Amino acid sequence: MSVNTTKHALTGRLQGVLLMPDVASGLGIIVLGGSSGRIDVDRAGLFASRGAIAIALQWFAGAGQAAGVCEIPIEGFTAAVDHLLELGCRQIAIIGTSKGAEGALLAAVHDPRIDVVIAISPSHVAWANSGVGKDGLGWPLRSSWTVAGEAVPFVRYDVTQMPPTGEGPIPYLAYHQASLAAFASDVPGASIPIERARAHMILVGGGDDKLWPSELSARLLAQRLQEAGKSHDLILDDEAGHRVLLPGETTPRSTINLHGGSDEADARLGAKAWTAMCRVLALIDE
Repeated sequence: MSVNTTKHALTGRLQGVLLMPDVASGLGIIVLGGSSGRIDVDRAGLFASRGAIAIALQWFAGAGQAAGVCEIPIEGFTAAVDHLLELGCRQIAIIGTSKGAEGALLAAVHDPRIDVVIAISPSHVAWANSGVGKDGLGWPLRSSWTVAGEAVPFVRYDVTQMPPTGEGPIPYLAYHQASLAAFASDVPGASIPIERARAHMILVGGGDDKLWPSELSARLLAQRLQEAGKSHDLILDDEAGHRVLLPGETTPRSTINLHGGSDEADARLGAKAWTAMCRVLALIDE
């Protein structure tokens, strides 16, 4: 069963699209895209059609925002939580992909009002900036994130291992792996302490991810939660890539970054993840 939804543009401090269902279930969800900057209205609609008030958030590259993922205030995500609570939501979830998953996990660490995090193709560490900040500069390397104006500790990139550009999408997996090895001393401080979060975690990773080691990251995040006795779901598929397709999604492959996987495996992993979301969030699966 699905319900009709209405879209409203968000401007000002909160930017993106608000999707309001005709009949609200009490669930509010914040939908974060990755470093492409896409405002994922279609994914937000998947939840809104099942009764959730959904915000497809523009969290960078908007008016007055950094042009890249550089020193992004986590308070931007908590402001979206504020808005959902003001709209009467009784349960708050946040779903993010790739860099959006990195941000979603950090948001839950710092905001106990978040009940559920769905981290798709996540990272277990906070990384250096991807793109330029408000000052228009991408160098020297800075954190992707800030909290209360302070930089979140991050892993630097080993720029000597930057993959060459050429024809076709670029694989960045080895680049991220080399950076983790070269700057191993950064990892302890940059590791995302998700065991501090109150939220239930759904961690989704593909073993054929060619952008960064999301399956390993999902496993390491799950290990932290298990050691802390925190509830979570770990959902993996050895053949899936960085792009995970939820039911009905037809997100095109990137022409810039090599994602790995296949349409079949990416959709298979998405279907398994959706089953967990339906259970944890009490969604009606059509």
